[in-house]
This record gives sequence, structure tokens and C-alpha cells, in this order.
Amino acid sequence: MEAATFTPATQIPTIGLSYSSSSSLCSSGSRSLQFLRRSSHNLKPSKGFSIRASSSVEDDSVVTLLDYGAGNVRSVRNAIRFLGFDIKDVQTPEDIMNAKRLIFPGVGAFAAAMDVLNKKGMAEVLCAYIEQDRPFLGICLGLQLLFESSEENGPVKGLGLIPGVVGRFDSSNGFRVPHIGWNALQIRKDSQILDDIESHHVYFVHSYRAMPSDDNKEWISSTCNYGENFIASVRRGNVHAVQFHPEKSGDVGLSILRRFLYRKCETTKKPSVQRKASKLAKRVIACLDVRTNDNGDLVVTKGDQYDVREHTKENEVRNLGKPVELAGRYYLDGADEVSFLNITGFRDFPLGDLPMLQVLRYTSENVFVPLTVGGGIRDFTDGTGRYYSSLEVASEYFRSGADKVSIGSDAVYAAEEYLKTRVKTGKSSLEQISRVYGNQAVVVSIDPRRVYLKDPNNVEFKAIRVRNPGPNGEEYVWYQCTVNGGREGRPIGAYELAKAVEELGAGEILINCIDCDGQGKGFDIDLVKLISDAVSIPVIASSGAGAVEHFSEVFLETNASAALAAGIFHRKEVPIQSVKEHLSKEGIEVRISTSLNYTSPL
Repeated sequence: MEAATFTPATQIPTIGLSYSSSSSLCSSGSRSLQFLRRSSHNLKPSKGFSIRASSSVEDDSVVTLLDYGAGNVRSVRNAIRFLGFDIKDVQTPEDIMNAKRLIFPGVGAFAAAMDVLNKKGMAEVLCAYIEQDRPFLGICLGLQLLFESSEENGPVKGLGLIPGVVGRFDSSNGFRVPHIGWNALQIRKDSQILDDIESHHVYFVHSYRAMPSDDNKEWISSTCNYGENFIASVRRGNVHAVQFHPEKSGDVGLSILRRFLYRKCETTKKPSVQRKASKLAKRVIACLDVRTNDNGDLVVTKGDQYDVREHTKENEVRNLGKPVELAGRYYLDGADEVSFLNITGFRDFPLGDLPMLQVLRYTSENVFVPLTVGGGIRDFTDGTGRYYSSLEVASEYFRSGADKVSIGSDAVYAAEEYLKTRVKTGKSSLEQISRVYGNQAVVVSIDPRRVYLKDPNNVEFKAIRVRNPGPNGEEYVWYQCTVNGGREGRPIGAYELAKAVEELGAGEILINCIDCDGQGKGFDIDLVKLISDAVSIPVIASSGAGAVEHFSEVFLETNASAALAAGIFHRKEVPIQSVKEHLSKEGIEVRISTSLNYTSPL
């Protein structure tokens, strides 16, 4: 998660809403819902530099967290608390040396992180802590900073504890960057915290990686293959660091954190999974369209070509369940991600949508896979005349537990302006959010509808021949983008929009199809193939799934990285596990959700 331009904590937008502060010591007993389960090249201490741990000893139930203020680390906090530990935040360099166990969940840009560590006097102390073989776990950027330098906006010097340079993935070989999704590990040596993990997938999201070499091979505990073998984890003594996100890797990730925190916990082995993890898995995503019904209750609904009301005399909003409970169910069923689409979006002011923010907070306390939220992410002026930027709106979603935000209409307007001027102003919501939080944190949701053509030359936008002719026998179609929930067509095609938003900083594209929505006849393969072939970032297929075969079809016939569905999961017509079992039988790599049991020494 390091492809961002860092904004210090004091500059990240905050707004006047009440939410739990994570400074100082946070109690693990505050979980609200228990519906699931109970700057030198090589920084060394200078001459005369002495660091000693204070005589005050932390409680065994306390984890020290080095959160330097960039991005969202709420998921790490929730995972630590879920495992029964309290959190003490690092406020001073002395807090590092007084830690009994230290977790560094790095988020943001390499250079900015090093700048903060140096300015706060923490870089040298952190090196001393690690060199003393004290219990340490670095996550994502927390691993990369241990190396000598990074090419990200650089070269930029790192902590210099591990030989090697952090470089960007090469997208020219056909692999999509960022590397997003569930991939397999190849264990190289006794890693302690990775015991029994090799058969399972873990969740990665990054654009930069460190490479194995003879100079750093003694550190490497596992590698991962994504076009090339890169370092997935390191270990030396009590010092651990991982490139993936254990806090977003489900039960497998929790087991990794549990082993680090307890250190002596033993595994009760479950039967091995039927299919051993070997490469990047195709993702199955559960989507929840959330809005208020006519009684003011927040419910999950589902549209039929974007119409969410029942065709009855009452014409009520279709109610398919409560969002927090459904998200929890999908997590247990094996969903690789959960996506919330706030289709009410509090059109006048989305930050007034306190119930939706609460949904995110409660869900993130018990759901340990990536959470995406969309709806209403744009600039606003409230009733008092106060202006809120889209970055402020997104920041509140991130602080409430979202890992990614999905931008719709606002991205269309930004792309239209960019295609006119070819100038990146940096002012659009897409550019602002990706600059601060990284492009992997921004999904652009495209809502096109088919416009049939007799002659592809009759339109200035990309037109393709489709497998199913139009109502009058038309063989060609262009996909017109829409805004405002599909109610307004825009003079831009889905192909042109996808290319533009990739250049503006999108990390993923969610491609919907209004014509297929709620029909249950399968994804629009022509559209998904068009978009997934046009860009080098991951593409999520959406709209139209009605059977397990539709998922294998979209994965076998297009370059989609993930497939999303809603209604068939809500109505229990097609369980998530049935989808994955079918995909596995078709030879398509998927993550198999497996529970692991542990015996704690405490």
C-alpha cells in the first residue's frame, strides 16, 4: 500500500464527527457487536548513543503500535483487539524501546514514511530495537523500510537493516499493477509465524517489492510469485516482517498475528485443504447495496436494472437483510472481499450518513477481509455553507474501516475533463485520494449501458462486435457511461473512461452493466473483455451473475481479476462456497476458506 504521496497525520483531513480515538491505550473490551465469534544509508546507533528500555514494564496483554499517521490502520487495530490484546500507540522514541512487542503496519509512500521516522527521531531507535532482537512485526511498507533503499519516487534511503533495493513490479510482462489479491507463499525456512500457512492464500496489495539475492537470503522466510519471485516475508530471531496483510487475510491472517503475539501458541492441525494454494487466486466479491427504506432503516437491497423497489402496490424498497449481519455471513462463507455501495449516498451530504459509517465500524471489528465502500464520494458544501473535499469524505470512510473507496459519477466528470485538456489538475477526487492513500485504495465504478449500432463508424467512441445482436439485428455496440445511478447518460464510452481513470490514478476498475443488472443471465462478457484488455490494472466484473457457470465463464473468457455478485448471494440462490467449488473443479485458482484452531499458552 505504498503507492501514495504521503500526507502527515496533522494534514490528513478530519471532520467534526465523533469516532473512537486510537491514541494512547485502547481497551479491547469495547467491541460493539459480537455476532460472529468471541536519513543515512544505514542507520546505526551513533557513538555515545545509548538506548535502554525503561524500568516500567508493559502488561503482557499490551501491543505497541507504530502508526505514523498515513492511511488506515484500523484493520490492524481491530485484529489485535479481536485476539484479546490492548494497544499502546507510539508517541515518543522511548515508547519503542519500552515495547514488549512492536507492530509496524506501514501504509503510504516509502519516502514520506522515512521522513516522518527521521523527523520524530524514531528511525535510529527502531533500528536499535530490531538489532537487539526484540519482538517486531512489520507489515507491507513496514517490511520494505527495513531495506537499504527504494526506487519509489527515488532512490530513497531506508533503514538499511536488510541488503537490497525495493523496486516496482514490471507491468510490461502482462501482470497487472498493483498486485492486488490472494496469492500463495513459498516457505523457505522455519518462519515460526507462518507454520502451516503454505497451503493457503494471503492477501497482498502493493506496487513495489523487494527481490531475493545472495546478500539477503539469510533473512528470507518466504517468497511469492507474481511474474517473478519477490520477498513475501523475512525473519531473523524475534524480528518478522511480511509484505502481505495478515489483518486482511481472514482466519489464516489472524493465525499469523496470533503466533506473533503469543509466540508459543500451538496449532491443532485441521485436515489439509483439497487444493494447495499455488498462485494468485481469482476473487469472489460479495456486494451489498445499502440504502434507507421508507421507514428510515438501513437495509441491503438489490436492483433490477438499477430499480430497487418492489413491483407491488406499496412500491416499497426491496429489503434483503441487515448490512452488518450479511457482511459477517459472507465473510464466514468465504467471500474474498465485501463491498458496500451506499446507493442513497446522502445526496445532499454523505457525511451526515452516520448509520453507514457505523456499519463500516461494526463490520470491520469482525470481518477480516478487504472492505470497499462507494457512494457520494465527491466535494460537498453542507447546509451551513461549510465546504468538504472528496478527500475528507474518503478519509472518514477509511477511518471507519474501509480499505478501498469506490468512485462513480465524480470519476466520469474527471475523465471527461482530462480527455478534453490532457491536463492532470490533481483536483479531482480520484487524483486527490490516490495521491494521499495510494492508487490501490481507489476503485472506479463504471455504469455503462449498451447503445446498438449498425455501423461502428457512426460513433466517435470505441465500438465492438457483440455475440448477441441488438433488437433490430445490430451487430455492434458502444457502451455509454452513465452517472447518478444510471439515470443520466454521458458523452463518453466505457473504454475511453477506463483508459482515462487508469492514467488519473485508479488502482482497480469495477465494470457494471445496466442491461445485465439483476437479469441472472451472466456477465456481459464482451464488455468485461473490452475493459480488461484495455487497462493494466485489475478489473472486477459485475452485473448479471445467476449461476456458478457464469463465474467460470467470465474468468475463462476475459482477463478479469475478480467477479462480484449481490442478489444471488442475498437470496441464497447460489452460495459463495458453491461458486468456489465450481471454479476449483474448472481448474481456476481460488482461495479456500479454512479455519485453524490454536491453543494459547495464556
